[in-house]
Amino acid sequence: MKILHVNTHDITGGAARAAYRLHQALLAENLDSRMLVQYRKSDDHTISVVSSGRVGNALSLIRPALDSFPLFFYRNRSRTLYSPAWLPSNRLVEKINLMAPDIVHIHWISDGMARIEDLTRIIPPIAWSLHDMWAFTGGCHNNQGCEGYLDKCKTCKVLGSGGRCILSQWAWKRKDRTYARIPNLNIIGLSNWMRKRASASKLLSNARIHCLPNPIDTSIYKPFDKDAARKLWNLPRNKKLVLYGANAAIKDPNKGYALLCKALNKMRHEVELIIFGSSKPRNANNLFPKSYYLGYLHDDISLATIYNAADVVVVPSLQENLSNVILESTACGMPVVAFDVGGNGDMIEHKKNGYLAKPLDIDDLAEGIKWVLCSKDYRHIRSAAREKALRRFDSRAVAKKYISLYEKILTGIG
Repeated sequence: MKILHVNTHDITGGAARAAYRLHQALLAENLDSRMLVQYRKSDDHTISVVSSGRVGNALSLIRPALDSFPLFFYRNRSRTLYSPAWLPSNRLVEKINLMAPDIVHIHWISDGMARIEDLTRIIPPIAWSLHDMWAFTGGCHNNQGCEGYLDKCKTCKVLGSGGRCILSQWAWKRKDRTYARIPNLNIIGLSNWMRKRASASKLLSNARIHCLPNPIDTSIYKPFDKDAARKLWNLPRNKKLVLYGANAAIKDPNKGYALLCKALNKMRHEVELIIFGSSKPRNANNLFPKSYYLGYLHDDISLATIYNAADVVVVPSLQENLSNVILESTACGMPVVAFDVGGNGDMIEHKKNGYLAKPLDIDDLAEGIKWVLCSKDYRHIRSAAREKALRRFDSRAVAKKYISLYEKILTGIG
């Protein structure tokens, strides 16, 4: 069985890391798995790029700007990512069909990688993992609580359209026409929350919708001696350390950094904060002064050791699907405190292996951090976190579930 994973990036960003981990897990099960990407940073020989050479590379660099051009007409748009997906990419479809996989597994294909209509020209059956909401909205990746996607995205909160929004309606209708022309479209919600959202959408009403998580290699992400981890990162050994990290950790408002700072400033318990996914900003002292900034971490070993250096991990995101940070943390046996939003409940069992705070409630977020740090059963909480990761998300077990789904798709019963 030949599986081709299609994603904009190979290892940069949450969706890319998840797609690459699934790709590696399938290879470990002796499946013929490959990746096709628009931008490649790794030297993995199982990963191909859509366009190569100077001209191809140059065109790839400008595709995101060209695809986002229609957004300039919406001056009141928010900072939430919005992708029109109008820019054609004949090379992508040609390369997919030339590689002749049995199944094309789509992941995250924005940043000008493809026009939505291109999907109709893909010959093999399609499986599509939803890393965010984009597949069933008029273009937003995070709906900010808006349910316009249930009614053809006539208005768009993300674009700040006020009244009717031409761009979101146009994009929604294009997706509707496209999906109607794709037989045997199989959608994979990575969390129960995403599966429910996809099932409720009109755009995916005729698709087969499944729920399978991302895998995690529990032989890499595992418990490690805390003192040794802190020594490795030159962190204080006698302090309570809270870990927070995300891609664009401070800049992305959805990641909830401002809410975390407010929660920490409310706490009487003395803690210090470790931040990865962002460099130290100019106004650092105006946020939470007792902070260590690690910048961007790109490799698994760095991430595994920094999780083990902390006492608790906090994920204060306003919306999450299946958070890589929570998945990685629990595999390391590290308790996580997060808001009870999105797919967080798939990984965190309240007051068993972590703490689910009331959505956007700063006081309850602070209470959750305190509950973990002061718990008499801290070792048990850590063990429960690790056990949950082994039971539900270990790469070997998850890979077998994907292989089973692929087999069903090929026999027409997916």
